[in-house]
Amino acid sequence: MAKKNDFIMTIEDDEDVESLDLLEDEKTDTDFKIDLDLDGLEAIPVTMDFSLARNNLAEKTGEQKKRSINDIILEKRRQVLNANKKLKSSSNKEEGKTNKDSNEEQNNLDVSDNQEENSDSDSDSSGSKSAKKSNKKKISTTRLKSKLHLKKKVEDSESEIDESEEARKREYFSQDKELDSIINSNEPSIFTSMNISRPIIRGLSSLGFVQPTPIQVKTIPIGLMGKDICGSAVTGSGKTAAFLVPVLERLMFRPTNVPLSRVLILTPTRELAMQCHNVASKIAAFTNIRISLAVGGLSIKSQENELRERPDIIIATPGRLIDHVRNSVSFTLDNIEILIMDEADRMLEDGFKDELTEIVQHCPKKRQTMLFSATMTDNINDLIRLSLNKPVRIMVDPPRQTATKLVQEFVRVRKGKEQSRSTFLVVLCKFLYKKRCIVFFRSKAEAHRFKVLFGLLGINAGELHGSMSQEARMLALEEFRDEKIDFLLATDLASRGLDIKGIETVINFNMPQTYDLYLHRVGRTARAGRSGRAVTLVGEEDRKILKMAIKAANKSGKSLVKQRVLDPAVCEKYKNKILSLKEAVDEVLETEKDEKKIVEAERDLTKAENLIKYNKEIHSRPKRTWFMSQKQKFDAKKKGNSE
Repeated sequence: MAKKNDFIMTIEDDEDVESLDLLEDEKTDTDFKIDLDLDGLEAIPVTMDFSLARNNLAEKTGEQKKRSINDIILEKRRQVLNANKKLKSSSNKEEGKTNKDSNEEQNNLDVSDNQEENSDSDSDSSGSKSAKKSNKKKISTTRLKSKLHLKKKVEDSESEIDESEEARKREYFSQDKELDSIINSNEPSIFTSMNISRPIIRGLSSLGFVQPTPIQVKTIPIGLMGKDICGSAVTGSGKTAAFLVPVLERLMFRPTNVPLSRVLILTPTRELAMQCHNVASKIAAFTNIRISLAVGGLSIKSQENELRERPDIIIATPGRLIDHVRNSVSFTLDNIEILIMDEADRMLEDGFKDELTEIVQHCPKKRQTMLFSATMTDNINDLIRLSLNKPVRIMVDPPRQTATKLVQEFVRVRKGKEQSRSTFLVVLCKFLYKKRCIVFFRSKAEAHRFKVLFGLLGINAGELHGSMSQEARMLALEEFRDEKIDFLLATDLASRGLDIKGIETVINFNMPQTYDLYLHRVGRTARAGRSGRAVTLVGEEDRKILKMAIKAANKSGKSLVKQRVLDPAVCEKYKNKILSLKEAVDEVLETEKDEKKIVEAERDLTKAENLIKYNKEIHSRPKRTWFMSQKQKFDAKKKGNSE
């Protein structure tokens, strides 16, 4: 067993530690062998599993089970179908015509699937071809000159940005040439050559990890040295394992006589924290390392009990962690030796700047810190100054670029025809992309309304947004993972970090407000070298971000860009169908609202009864505190969203 002072924080202390081969670990299988050509490939990759988190859900006692939205939609759909049957029975001829139209629709859509055009082109079928050719000849010279002038201006501005970025790097980041040689090395690597213990290699193999990805090749050796890291890579590049492997490896040599929480991992969302917890648990399955999850929506009492036992790794969201720091008995961050902030830019966007500052100040100054961010903003620079000490900068892929095997499609929404978006979305989901598809919306209300509309149209869909309970959110993700539902209608809650295996298509109902957000959305597909497709409905006000996407695709020379043209006859038919269902959608939403009010009234009654019954016990509890007032918290979130 490891001795009292065996835990190492830097690689220089390795010679003082007994060789791993001499240590007898009863949990380690000494006969275990790994064939890098076969074992990892034959392993079944473990997909997202929320069962560990769901076991900790707060028990809701005394609450009457209300009807789900699916039950209400199903009832309304039956009513609509019965009404339609009565109308159709009076006209058999019309029924035959409908079947014929349905076949023609599919044929027309199959033909339109092969149409490829540059997304900036804007051609109409009307007008003579000769007139177009003559017009093109007249303006071609003028356009060429203006494009060359614009290109020169863009190149000049980009060079200025590059110079300022280099100056920023010299100010913040480590200039160690020896570390740079490790990062810039292009030599092929395998996990067994990276000084990783056998139990961890075994855990990686059980997940199907055979060969490290570029971000893992560069991050793991630096992480094992105990150096601070500021890293970024395109989504789906294996970033989670990149910071987990060095953390778990170093914890293999910790002293076990006194349990201490040594590692803290922060993520912006509950779902991302649960996913990280799942991956960490699988990699550490053959070790005695204990991992705890502390996020909102789960039982705070069970979390307090777990944290009181001082698990080795804590994976948390900022808000719930501060709640525990201030209000949980015998819990502190005084022994944290490694702090990891994943998706730091997202946490700052969500208004967690003050929370992150508070957490960093509670952690010891002598620690290793790893910060991962997709973008480098002024807020990120402030966080680097506060939390990192001459970090090593690791950039694996060019920033602001999509995956190489991603096909980007754009559907034009003409000016004054914004109402066509609903029709286009339904046609895309009904005929072209029928499964493993995430649809992104700007608002929770919009996502929920389409959940109802899709249900009435017989499209099997779930939803994921902040208005749902934690249990409902986890259930939706699991159903989508297990292919019980074909579509996941989501807000940007799902745009960061979530790695759901086999997503084939991402559809943007609206173009995201920033290009960075667009990259995060489309990054849910074409992950880890797989192919995928992103379809975006583009209005006139979205042309700026559209041009940025096309420019980035052309610059890489690998990502394919198409314009998709939908058949007008099919769109017209479904436009009328959606209009005919508007009243039914409103009725479902109203019914759901009424039933929710009844459940809330019953809950308030139960709460009032408990306040009377357990008055002494409730008032004897210490009041939970927070480091900011409600107004300060609201202002911070508002400021984070505006930035």
